[in-house]
Amino acid sequence: MLELSKTTEPVYPAATVVLVRDSEQGPEVLLVQRSKAVAHMGGMWVFPGGRVDDGDYPPDRDDYRAALNAAIRETREEAGLEITADQLAYLSHWTTPAGARRRFATWFFLAVLEDGQEVTVDGGEIAHHRWVRPEVAFAEIADREHPFRLMPPTFVSLVDLADCRSCREARERIEAREAFCYAPRMVFVEDGICFLYEGDAGYASESLEAEGGRHRTYMIDGQLEYIRQY
Repeated sequence: MLELSKTTEPVYPAATVVLVRDSEQGPEVLLVQRSKAVAHMGGMWVFPGGRVDDGDYPPDRDDYRAALNAAIRETREEAGLEITADQLAYLSHWTTPAGARRRFATWFFLAVLEDGQEVTVDGGEIAHHRWVRPEVAFAEIADREHPFRLMPPTFVSLVDLADCRSCREARERIEAREAFCYAPRMVFVEDGICFLYEGDAGYASESLEAEGGRHRTYMIDGQLEYIRQY
């Protein structure tokens, strides 16, 4: 669950990688589970990623290049996989909403893994890993007896790719469009939170009942629902 703060927290740059590979049943996505002992998002299943370090910046201090470098480094550190900048396609950008205890401005990249590398996690900060098709992940999220815990950015990214029939189709889709930018605003509802995104009729006013389009995610009692209706 999102940790909340009563103060204004700084926003740190970060990068994450949605690694995909083809299988007989369709594309699979790599998820890693953060150790339950880790203070931030312990037990959550996420994509490999983390904060942009000072060493990730090139001499000209370009933010995007730093994010690419961080994505490559974090994939190596958290999953033991070697990828290159040429493999990375800019998928989306997420800024943690105001009010959260830890806030990040995160570049999400898509990368197709085609060379059969084996995933290796350190068993420390990252406890487990799995390759999973989006529809399988959605079914497990809905299973209340065996909860599969994802945060909205991970869930929405899976929804975005769920109807792709191959990794090539996913890559072509991402490269053909502008990256989506999400700066969620939180509205508390019974047993959970609604995250409003730009394009939702209630985004500016933080009103769930505003007339017009819908672009939001509900996170209620461990269940997630993404709505995009314009």
